[in-house]
Amino acid sequence: MSALNPRIFVKGLVFIALFVSVAYLFEVNQLGSLLDKAWIDTQVRGQGVSGELMFVAVGTLVTAVTLPRQAVSFLGGYAFGFVVGTLLSVFATMCGCVIDFFFARWFGRDLVKARYPNKIRRIDDFIHDNTFGMTLLIRLLPVGNNTVTSLAAGVSGVRAVPFILGSGLGYVPQTMVFALIGSGIGIDPTVRIGLGVALFFVSGVLGIYLYRRFRHGRHLDAELEKAMGVED
Repeated sequence: MSALNPRIFVKGLVFIALFVSVAYLFEVNQLGSLLDKAWIDTQVRGQGVSGELMFVAVGTLVTAVTLPRQAVSFLGGYAFGFVVGTLLSVFATMCGCVIDFFFARWFGRDLVKARYPNKIRRIDDFIHDNTFGMTLLIRLLPVGNNTVTSLAAGVSGVRAVPFILGSGLGYVPQTMVFALIGSGIGIDPTVRIGLGVALFFVSGVLGIYLYRRFRHGRHLDAELEKAMGVED
């Protein structure tokens, strides 16, 4: 195995920088409408169960149509705090995954096949024999397109339940990172951001380590594997 390319973490760090900036805007002025702070404040935050249900419903929809799940996690942390925000954001993202998976399987097979033929074949080959474990590996990696992976899996021959459960567990680390950054828990913001960055690196390195160890000769993406320092 060759050395890990640090550029594999760049996209995640860019997201962290973006949401740190938005968190600052939330604190100091009204420019936080970039992620619709007003809607969160009036319809979700402090609204009890109805606010939680509203957040899950909207989070499900927007993650299903490709809004980055990191944004939903950040807003979950802002609206509900770290723990509840993490749980609700994971659930919303899992629901978005379910929608994409079954849309592709039941209605969009021809469309998805035409758009992502190579991705479908790679996903099917990679996760078919151990759907839960290999899906977990994919979701733990610090890169990848959540929606495209779910659509491709839906068209492939993989089983739904282990794919969805593996996705849900794999979503947890990054959801925790962005919910922590968005939350108002009683920790100095610099410390909170530092913890978020550290957790992002730890979860990413863990995902890469597990991918290297347990892929058993399967290949997901040549460029991705090169960045991770994976060689046969």
